[in-house]
This record gives sequence, structure tokens and C-alpha cells, in this order.
Amino acid sequence: MPMTNLSARRLVLAAAVLGVCSPAIQAQDKVLNVYSARHYPGDVQLYSAFTQATGIQIKRVDADDAGILQRLKAEGTASPADVILLVDASRLWRAEVDGLFAPVKSKVLDDAIPAQLRGKTSAEGTYWYGFSTRARVIVYNKARVSKENVDTYEELADPKNKGLLCTRSGSHPYNLSLFGAMNEHLGSAATETWLKGLVSNMARNPVGGDTDQIKATASGECGVALTNTYYLARLMRSDKPEDRAVMDKVGVVFPNQSSWGTHVNIAGGAMAKNTKNPAYAQQFLEFLASPQAQEYFANGNNEWPTAKGIKISNPALESMSAGGFKSETIPVSIVGMNQVKVQQMLDRVSYK
Repeated sequence: MPMTNLSARRLVLAAAVLGVCSPAIQAQDKVLNVYSARHYPGDVQLYSAFTQATGIQIKRVDADDAGILQRLKAEGTASPADVILLVDASRLWRAEVDGLFAPVKSKVLDDAIPAQLRGKTSAEGTYWYGFSTRARVIVYNKARVSKENVDTYEELADPKNKGLLCTRSGSHPYNLSLFGAMNEHLGSAATETWLKGLVSNMARNPVGGDTDQIKATASGECGVALTNTYYLARLMRSDKPEDRAVMDKVGVVFPNQSSWGTHVNIAGGAMAKNTKNPAYAQQFLEFLASPQAQEYFANGNNEWPTAKGIKISNPALESMSAGGFKSETIPVSIVGMNQVKVQQMLDRVSYK
């Protein structure tokens, strides 16, 4: 049957449409699936910057650390995950042990990230990298407590602070990591005695998150509490008068500056074991160690960058740490290894 003019025009139109759509279809194929426990506004800019630089689109699955690990195990080899982002050393260690990560061989990452802020390294590569840190500091009510009585973690268990201490749940990852570090510093017997002392000094049962501990300390319900630094920085940078009022009433201590230093936890990332896009996954992890991404960590969520040689400008962090502080240097993977032992201690001393 001879082709009509209408049929010919339709073919030309179809060819034109395919020609226009083909690059878009190809672009859609450049997708990276990220399972993230980071729920911070600044990270949206981070992902956008990566896409703009590479053309690789990010698809996110958001959950907490435990939820992500559970999902990965349930999905098994069918998991679409390419990159895993977690916000605690003990969870990173747990995922590594459970075989949920694939090793990465990257000179870029090895040159940028200090060895103590990485996971296990083998001939195949390194299993995860830390990209930002947050310190676990002490806040105290300036009207009720003297700084010199709470300038070490050990003093939180001293009878002089009885009835003053507030914390979130002892089993929360942020506390488990601190307690795991204390086990490394003090030994198991002394750590369990210390945890028992913390329980004895509680002003109330553990409840709420870190911001709740800060506000309860400012109100006088508590005299002293533990918190991650980025919660403090958020209050310091807030435009709300009530947040500024909270910070006026509390002091901040970076503990153990005369001994092993302040405990730091990390947020880190890894390539998923069953990734279908290993090249994209490695490209994204290397991007997280870049000056541009490290600046997002510093100003987007008030975290300290881990990459060597990175200079940041964050007034809250600078004011809080008065130009710097001594941090502990034990490998974060060891902190993770101690979590099971520490949880058993918490159960024995009835730390809720």
C-alpha cells in the first residue's frame, strides 16, 4: 500500500520525538539509589550539587540506621541500594560485620579520610568511610553546676552530681558509641561501675532526644546532660528568642581535655554489597570527601568535616569549641565492636 502524505508526516514526527526523547531516556538511566539515615535539610543541596556535576540522579530511601539495616537484610540480593549513609559508628560496624557493604578501592578516599575514621580494610578495599564528625559533649546549668565538677565523663557518675544528670535512652546509638569508647578507655569492670553511677545520679528517667536534654538543663529540671554538638549549634544559630534564651542558661564542656579527649562519633557511607552501579556509587562516595561536600556537612548540619586539609567557617562550631579541642583517637570501628558488651552492662545496671 503506498504511503500517504499523512503517514509520512506521522513517521517524521515520530522520528523527531524519539530524537528529542532519547537523550532524556539515557539520562534517566544514570540513577543512584541512596539509602540514607541522614535527614538534614542541607543534604538536599548536597545531592543536587552531585547531580549537577555528574548528571547522575539520586533516588533516596530515608529511614533511621536500624531501619535501613533491616531493609537491606530483607531485600537481600534483590536490593536496589547502591550507597548506604549511616550516622553512627556502631551501626556502620554492625553493617560491615553483617556483610551489607562492598569494599571500595579508592586512592581519592584513602588520601582524604584519616585511617581511624574508616572501616575494615582488606586487599579488596575499605568497607566504609566517615565523612563528618560530631562531638558528644556535656552541657550544664550555669546557675546550678560548676564547670569544674563536670569537665570529664567520669565525673558524671560522681556522687557530687547526684540527682542532676539527664540523658536520652542509654541504648540509643549515640550513647552506645560513647559507652563503647569508655569501655576502651576504662576497661569493662570500671565502665560498668561508671554506668551504675550514671543511673544513680539521674534527675529523671531517660526520655527524649538531645535537644530535650539541653532544654531541660536550661530550665533547671536537670543540672547536667549529654548532647551531640550539632544540636547545640542549631540552637545557637536559631532566630527564635526562646532558643537563644536556652543557650544563655547553659554552659558547654568538651570533656577529658586533660586525658584522652572528647568522644566523637561519625556519619559515614559505604557501597551497598549488591549495588548494580558500583562506578556511580564510588563516584558519589568520592564526591562526599570533596571540599564542596565537606562544606555542606559543616554548614548544612553543623558537623566537622573529616577530609584532611578542609577549612570551614561555621560561627557556632568555632564559638563552641573556642578554636579547637582534643578528641579521642581510638578507631571508631573498635567503638562499634564494643556495643554488644555495653548493652549487656546497661541491662545489668538497669539503665533505661
